[in-house]
Amino acid sequence: MSDSLMPRSESTRVRGQSQLDFKTATTGVAAKAMRNELSSLVKSVSDTQTKKHASPNSVWDHIKSPSEDQIVPYSKLPSGKPRNLEKLAVLKVNGGLGTSMGMTGAKSALEVKDDMTFLDLTVRQIEHLNTTNRVDVPLILMTSFNTHEDTLRIIKKYANQQLRITTFNQSRYPRIFKESLLPCPKSADDDKKNWYPPGHGDLYNALYQSGVLDQLLAEGKEYLFVSNSDNLGAVVDESILEHMVQSQAEFIMEVTDKTKADVKGGTLIDYDGNIRLLEVAQVPSEHIEDFKSVRKFKIFNTNNLWINLKALKRIMEGGELELDIIVNPKTTDDGQAVLQLETAAGDAIQFFKNGHGVNVPRSRFLPVKSCSDLLLIKSDIYRIQHGQLVINEQRMFESTPVIKLGDHFKKIAQFQKRFKKIPKILELDHLTVTGDVSFGRNVTLRGTVISTYHRMMFVALVAYAECLVVANEGQRIDIPDGCILENRLVSGNLNLIFAFINISSAGIVKYVYLDTDNNLLGYGICF
Repeated sequence: MSDSLMPRSESTRVRGQSQLDFKTATTGVAAKAMRNELSSLVKSVSDTQTKKHASPNSVWDHIKSPSEDQIVPYSKLPSGKPRNLEKLAVLKVNGGLGTSMGMTGAKSALEVKDDMTFLDLTVRQIEHLNTTNRVDVPLILMTSFNTHEDTLRIIKKYANQQLRITTFNQSRYPRIFKESLLPCPKSADDDKKNWYPPGHGDLYNALYQSGVLDQLLAEGKEYLFVSNSDNLGAVVDESILEHMVQSQAEFIMEVTDKTKADVKGGTLIDYDGNIRLLEVAQVPSEHIEDFKSVRKFKIFNTNNLWINLKALKRIMEGGELELDIIVNPKTTDDGQAVLQLETAAGDAIQFFKNGHGVNVPRSRFLPVKSCSDLLLIKSDIYRIQHGQLVINEQRMFESTPVIKLGDHFKKIAQFQKRFKKIPKILELDHLTVTGDVSFGRNVTLRGTVISTYHRMMFVALVAYAECLVVANEGQRIDIPDGCILENRLVSGNLNLIFAFINISSAGIVKYVYLDTDNNLLGYGICF
């Protein structure tokens, strides 16, 4: 037997080194196999593909909060000038399916307010902008292979509106098996479940490769306002546009003050004197709490971006745009662990001259990512004005309610089934609902009621400060039509008693709800 194969007693291998060698060796084999498979996959595509590599990980010690000159307060912006609108185009990232809400088609087709969809509201906004200012601001929709056909069908109904709509399809990337690091698809025409749209970071390459960038420049457009299609607060702001013109900034990111609900949102940072975007997926685990700290990172990225189109053309032609790659672990429908390599659109700020953030009011960040968000939008908290959501003037508080609906409300179908009609919540501050709960018609939520029951027939709640409705496993709560409960803490076993109080000559029935100990829980009115 060769000496090289014999065990050596003088080995200096430290404890755990064999595990490291094994991991290195197996990863190396997997990486080589991955390269071979990706090469074969690329050869199955006729178009030339450009391969990008991730930048080195950021060093945490070099990361600081952005300086004052890197974040401009919205209150210091100049007044807008309508003439700038002639040089503006609006782009909506429209590639999402809304799978987290149980949707299968384009998320922008979801009805969110007064029977109007995300796309309906956007069209109304821009049409009003064009007709009021006598300008021609086009709407650009970046779709994905998941939403492109749906979008083309939907926009046909806007043929008679006063705006031009252009669509282009973003890239599709192969999913990668986490264990083997091999691509899921075997060829370019493999099942679409093996592919994914790489998110909004693909915006620049897709805009450039599709020819839409050149088209906009040929039309005299110089500025592009980009936002997600599900952010109902992202409307054209003439003050930000005027600030961009005056400051000669090539890139502006709208940021807003961070709350507890936003601690995982990407934030702008100062990295060795340069402004950069930092996403939570890029943060080492030992610094996650630092990243979430409101003291160090007080703002987060709304993904409302303003881009100078001439500068973008220069950067793309120079091949300068190397965005950091973010590894996003996913699980397929059949339980396979896969990886998706994505980029963030805001990361491009580092490549533009005088790029900076503008700290905007919270009203410009109104995304619908869950059915909890949808309940707020559908409620009487907001009304529509020219396609834009406006806070109801009867709302007594400056902030909007915090709403947390449990898993029984997670999907759109469940949400629609459990609300016969959206409750009135003008005086609500905080609502939490868990378990098997359904709401009747004309329910009002105001006051402070915390309800935890072991056995219930039905109950309703209303909150000035906080509403907490909890139906334990195996139990059900049906909130009856017209019910109002105020400022009550109810717990334990409950059988609800319905008691009539009065029937007026006009046929108005007033009633109360009592528990078995004759404690008043709430009241209602029927007509």
